[in-house]
Amino acid sequence: MSNIAVPAWAWALLALVLLISLSIDLLAHRGDHVDSRSRAVMWTVLWIVVALGFNVFVWMSFGRQAGEEFLAAYLLEKSLSVDNLFVFLLVFGALRIPQAEQRRVLTWGILGAIVFRGLLIFAGAAAVARWHALLYVFGAILIIASLKLLREPAPEEKESPILTWLSKHLRSTQRLHGHKFFAIENGRRVATPLLLALLSIELTDIMFAIDSVPAAFAVTQEPFIIYSSNLLAILGLRALYIVLASALLGLRYLRFGLAAVLLLAGIKLIVSTWVKIPPLISIGAIALCIGTSVIVSVIANRREARSAREQGEAALQESPAALQDPQVPETTRAEPQPRSA
Repeated sequence: MSNIAVPAWAWALLALVLLISLSIDLLAHRGDHVDSRSRAVMWTVLWIVVALGFNVFVWMSFGRQAGEEFLAAYLLEKSLSVDNLFVFLLVFGALRIPQAEQRRVLTWGILGAIVFRGLLIFAGAAAVARWHALLYVFGAILIIASLKLLREPAPEEKESPILTWLSKHLRSTQRLHGHKFFAIENGRRVATPLLLALLSIELTDIMFAIDSVPAAFAVTQEPFIIYSSNLLAILGLRALYIVLASALLGLRYLRFGLAAVLLLAGIKLIVSTWVKIPPLISIGAIALCIGTSVIVSVIANRREARSAREQGEAALQESPAALQDPQVPETTRAEPQPRSA
């Protein structure tokens, strides 16, 4: 793992990139219009290009190994952030948040994630620098998280326990009040569904960060690389949600790929004292786990669709015969009467 000296101007450049990116995003998404899927794809590609451009800067400024570590940490966080998208889908569906308001909630959610991720990363880096054995604890956390992910129900069967808890303990209303997070009903100040959605997403992201931040330490222990790769990965999360929202529930085996990534990251942390695994191997492992789970999901969906189509065609072929009038038995058929002369 790289041990680099990061000058103040590099941190200033990261802040500048982040500020410009957020400003462009906010200005381009003013008003209540909803992005189309093709427009969201364009924004997703743009944020990936920004991240890869910063990756080139890290590579040229701090060396090849630092560049590879940034790319591995970015792919790792990007992969694990897909689990956040399932939560977005569940929360917005449960609260019936319209698409125009989903964008507003996700914008505030990303801003909150930037702050909370930074606190976790710098606290974790300081703790690891003082107590190296903490890496083994991080490794154990990741292995437990991977096993827990394997035991979770399918995405369409999941519920958000945080949303359930907030709904019970916060004075809230089921009615939307435009863009407001609070409203007055019957003379009392209540939380609107937008606030419940925002708090659910923020708290869930903190819980996910407890897994994803230690996973990044499996790639590098440099705070600059971990923080910058995390920020640039979650920067395009809103656009990625729009792109994948309709396909998320179809990725039935994705959680197995995510669990494999967490498991490998946990093992890598635990053996890091004795075995040094190059970042390129981490990149390949992440791509293999996620790619395999996505491909298997797509193949399974196509098989089910083909099977359903074949059953439908067979039913259509049988239905005309079933709908015809039953034949009158020969024994009961009336014989023609001879004509009288």
